[in-house]
Amino acid sequence: MPTRTPNQLSRRNWLARSLAASGTILCSGGLHPFAFAQANEETVPLKLGLVTYNWGKDWDIETIIANCTETGFTGVELRSTHKHGVEITLSPTERTEVKARFDDSEVELVGLGSACEYHSPDPAVLKKNIEETKAFVQLCHDVGGSGVKVRPNALPSGVPAEKTLQQIGESLNEVAEYAAGYGVQIRLEVHGKATSELPNVKTIMDIADHPGNVICWNCNPEDLKGEGFAYNYDLVQDRMGTVHIHDLRKDNYPWAELFKRLRTCKAPGFTGWTLIEDGAVPQDIVAAMHENRKIWQKFAKV
Repeated sequence: MPTRTPNQLSRRNWLARSLAASGTILCSGGLHPFAFAQANEETVPLKLGLVTYNWGKDWDIETIIANCTETGFTGVELRSTHKHGVEITLSPTERTEVKARFDDSEVELVGLGSACEYHSPDPAVLKKNIEETKAFVQLCHDVGGSGVKVRPNALPSGVPAEKTLQQIGESLNEVAEYAAGYGVQIRLEVHGKATSELPNVKTIMDIADHPGNVICWNCNPEDLKGEGFAYNYDLVQDRMGTVHIHDLRKDNYPWAELFKRLRTCKAPGFTGWTLIEDGAVPQDIVAAMHENRKIWQKFAKV
């Protein structure tokens, strides 16, 4: 476990260390690329990956690596509860084995997708989610990932929206402060009823000002509402971290405009990862991955 002071790392010190390390942060497991300094100077190359929800939910690690390698997907975000079995219950030996499998492959473990959320008005439920996030941070560090995806999921009825958004933001700062000691990002998925609306996401992220907190853009229908895609994207463009895209064969989202903006993204925490996550499972997933890679290459201009 990394050594931390009783107060852990302050936000300013943590960012300063990141900058001094030329875009990387040192933790006990080695160097994790955060690109904080580099991304302020130049754009980050886009990379294609897979989220195991839902296309890879029935694949073990070997199958994930094999199918991603075959189709030119260079990274994966492992969604919790799926067949791969990379969960917080893994022993130290099992964690080392998972890391070795990815280290020996051409596929990067981009991070872990948790279902941790911080909107509950019940203090016990909130604390449980925060502690579970910290457990995922430890796991992510141990298996060689660089970030943990979390989410907002609702605005509870009977509670002022401002209070819930404040609570989510403060919770994110707590887990990001903890994750800093492990070299792990906290990636807030744009998710949930009302909480997926970008003005609310911006409110959360204005409160969650720890540099380890970034956005996981989710390509939702809500992105197009209100004043439109460009306005909503610009609200959080400086906090972009990762992107969940969907099946690019479907013309139901302004893909060309999104990729144009991502190609010039200079957000301090942007990783460059665009990861396919789609609820509709094709009959032949590997064939769909091949097709998506070809479309992705045109949008990403690689």
